[in-house]
Amino acid sequence: MSTDTEHVEEDSETSSSLLETWSDWYHIPVLGAVMLFMFWVRTQAYDRFVTEDGSPALAGVDSWYHWRTIEWTAENYPNTMPYEVWTGFPEGNYVGQFGTLFDQLIVTVAMIVGLGNPSTETVYTVALLMIPAMAALVAIPVFYAGRRLGGTLGGIVSVLVLALAKGQFLTRSTVGQLDHHVGEVLFMAIAVVAMMVALTVAERDQPIYELVVDRDWDALRTSTIYSVLAGVALTLYIWVWPSAVLLVGIFGVFFAVQLCFDYLRGISPDHVAFVGAVSLGVTAILTLLLMEQPGSTSSTSFGLLQPLAAFLVAVGCVFMAWVARQWNDRDIERRYYPVAIAGLIAAALLAMWLLLPSLFDSIVGNATRRMLPFGGTATDLTISEAQPPENFLDSVFSEFGSAFYTMLAGLAFIVIRPLFGRKIRAEHTLVVVWTLFLISMAATQVRFSYYLVLGVAVVNAAFVAEFVRLFDLDLQASLESIRGIETYQVIVLFLVVILLFAPLLPPIAADDTTSWEQANSTGPSYDATMVWEGSNEWLANNTPAPGNWGEHENADQLEYFGSYDRPADGDYDYPEGSYGVMSWWDYGHLITTQGERIPHANPFQQNAPSASAFLTAESEERGELVLDTIAAGENPADKSTEELESLSEGATHEQMRYVMVDYEMAAGKFSAITAWSGPNYEHYVTPSGHEDGEPVNINDYQNGTIPYYDTMQSQLYFDDADGLEHYRTVHENADAGTATIATYANVFVPGAIQGQVAQELQELGYQEGDVIYYQDGEFAAPGEGRPSVAIQQMGFQRIQSIQQNPTQQLLGVRSAAAVKTFERVEGATLTGTVDDADDVLGNETTATVEVELETNAGRTFNYTQETEVAEDGSFELTVPYATNDELGVEDGYTDSAVEATGEYDVTVGEPGETGYAAETAVPETAVVQGETITVDGFEQTELEDPDESEDGNETDGNETDGGSTDGNETDGGNETDDGNQTDGGNETGSDGAEAEDN
Repeated sequence: MSTDTEHVEEDSETSSSLLETWSDWYHIPVLGAVMLFMFWVRTQAYDRFVTEDGSPALAGVDSWYHWRTIEWTAENYPNTMPYEVWTGFPEGNYVGQFGTLFDQLIVTVAMIVGLGNPSTETVYTVALLMIPAMAALVAIPVFYAGRRLGGTLGGIVSVLVLALAKGQFLTRSTVGQLDHHVGEVLFMAIAVVAMMVALTVAERDQPIYELVVDRDWDALRTSTIYSVLAGVALTLYIWVWPSAVLLVGIFGVFFAVQLCFDYLRGISPDHVAFVGAVSLGVTAILTLLLMEQPGSTSSTSFGLLQPLAAFLVAVGCVFMAWVARQWNDRDIERRYYPVAIAGLIAAALLAMWLLLPSLFDSIVGNATRRMLPFGGTATDLTISEAQPPENFLDSVFSEFGSAFYTMLAGLAFIVIRPLFGRKIRAEHTLVVVWTLFLISMAATQVRFSYYLVLGVAVVNAAFVAEFVRLFDLDLQASLESIRGIETYQVIVLFLVVILLFAPLLPPIAADDTTSWEQANSTGPSYDATMVWEGSNEWLANNTPAPGNWGEHENADQLEYFGSYDRPADGDYDYPEGSYGVMSWWDYGHLITTQGERIPHANPFQQNAPSASAFLTAESEERGELVLDTIAAGENPADKSTEELESLSEGATHEQMRYVMVDYEMAAGKFSAITAWSGPNYEHYVTPSGHEDGEPVNINDYQNGTIPYYDTMQSQLYFDDADGLEHYRTVHENADAGTATIATYANVFVPGAIQGQVAQELQELGYQEGDVIYYQDGEFAAPGEGRPSVAIQQMGFQRIQSIQQNPTQQLLGVRSAAAVKTFERVEGATLTGTVDDADDVLGNETTATVEVELETNAGRTFNYTQETEVAEDGSFELTVPYATNDELGVEDGYTDSAVEATGEYDVTVGEPGETGYAAETAVPETAVVQGETITVDGFEQTELEDPDESEDGNETDGNETDGGSTDGNETDGGNETDDGNQTDGGNETGSDGAEAEDN
């Protein structure tokens, strides 16, 4: 009997020991399982990003440029790109936040996997998998931050919230999203945890000024070590993303608040000030070593801003501690201390505004654009990820469920700790300040929700800890206390779990989508892999290498993986034979990485104003002046024709040779394009002859009568450069299908007026039969508004829907290939003389040339050009298309995919009447070198009337009339779902210009 009792006691002791061991270490396997889950969720779509030919297939615009810098670093390891000459022609660009620690880490892992010499396939595989891996690693600092606020169980709650959260953090950390965003989240979390630890150690060891003076390093050692580590962690975050200087600002606000708080409570500010001075001092020194652009105060480059900001915060901490001592010595009321500090900070900002305006503008500009939900610029709002969420509360609930609201409760629990006789530690204040800024950032730019996930996850640990404390639940329960848990306590725990996690799990997940379902829906960028890839491949194979244009052979001076010194004036001197590609900035990285050609504008938003000025130019003459002004090193945006003529006189050999336009530029992105140079979008969709703001009757709109159709973008994309002298179509992407672009207006017609609508219109002053104006979703008073006009890509079904909608009217429909590439050429000048023309034709005679051309897609179209004949019967005009293909890449020119089906028909006289006709060939050499060709052999004949014959342009699917379509339906991937005008929100920008964001 006694033996049995002894066995029972031994079993009880063993069970208790195992339970204690489990209690101490259970978080390790749980944390590991959560990390594996996060990695699996984000790699479900891996196969979609692995192509048969081994070419990259990535999910975002910036991902393509990271692939560029990763490849470059792999070729030049361990160096990163000092200056990029393969973008931003004709200046080049310092790419700042690309080619940073983020890219070096990926390449370092690839070097290890590839045993020092990884293949391109190995580098690509590692790059794909490192993004989900970094996301999984975020769980580690989140767990330890959560455990500091809510114990081990609180840490587990934090990582579970992190793992189940959807939205920005998830979508930006799945396989294929080769972007630094996940690196930002990981290193921000590490920096914040490191600062939390350093503050707690300082509060325990209480370093003060006297210990520093006495050099009592034994007393200061631990606080110094952890403060230095916090500074190193912050530096690593900045090294991943230069704009992480925003965390320096957040820390600065925290130290100001905490030092005031400590002084008001009668606690020496020295303890926390020591951490601030040491950690931010270390950051200032280390970021000074990282500096690459000493004179720059831009947040997107490694310049003066980062070390200076860290230095100012470090000095500010020392200064506030010194002021507190002076306050004590003068026996001034403590409550006035925060007021004095606020006044001194305001005075410092005022002095900075007066003495260092560029630094002040940089600090305030970055605060308003990234951290505060007001003050954003109009051009920032053309970037989809930089726009504020339409409804912030709906957005955060979709991403975090009720965990966002329990986070707010957690913040409240932290703030009211003193009411329950418990102390607020410095790390608590840090978490509160940090989280409030994360909320503000997420309300400022939709993308910053990937930061907010940290605050939601970490603060929910405090919520759980404080909430269960109210119900006497011991989170570190022993076996005996677990046996004594009451039923109501179990119910409370169950309710907490449901509150936190139910909206993130099936079957009631917000938006009916779980994190794994959302991650599984990712795939390569449609525009990059389906629309632009074919055009860029053609560009790479059928145009001369940069440096080899014409008779030049300087391509060896522009090696794709070459290293180039940063020019002192920021303007790279390209060798002769170099050239640029004009397109909208969204596609610059694709042109660089897929086409290995040099774009003018890029997702750093570099040269966006000048690209806008060209694309919106309403004549070829102005378009040419814009390009010549760019070649002269000047900005052509918002310049008059006279100013452009003056500026363009200094044009150099650095010319744009190609223009690429896609269906998005012609439609939804056009309003964003107009935002970068005047005039505004309304000008381009207002019928000719009407002043901006003048009321417009819907009947005034006719297809082709709005200024939009006169822009270079429209004349090239829709008209194949018909009538232009220096531009020709050289390729169209047939593989991407045909895009249908429609112009339509939101308008109310009398048949739609009834009920409440009619009463509202009567109150505005409308009478029966009046034209009703509907602008930006609201009725405008009579004579004050106009129909809201949009240019949008849409499919046949959407067009039919508009035709059947009494509140919308279709104004015009045109179809074209998804992407078209054009070449800028000198053009061949055709001259000729018709003898005795006056006797046959009379005065004001027209000379016309026409040639039929066929594209690589098998589509035919006609190019025509006409001019008036002089009194002596002579004429002269310039044409861009050749009738043979005698030159190619080996000659330094373009191997055009568009060829003439015959010679030019040259006619003098009016169609349907007696005139003169001849044919002439136009050699390729004449087109590219600007030679003159004399047309002779004119014969008198009856000129054909094109109205009585089939016109090639009417049968090629390029254009239909205003009220119908030719039935060409676009690819489903291109079709829009609604009739709302796009505002440029389709664009994605790179952090690089944030301008940046890219």
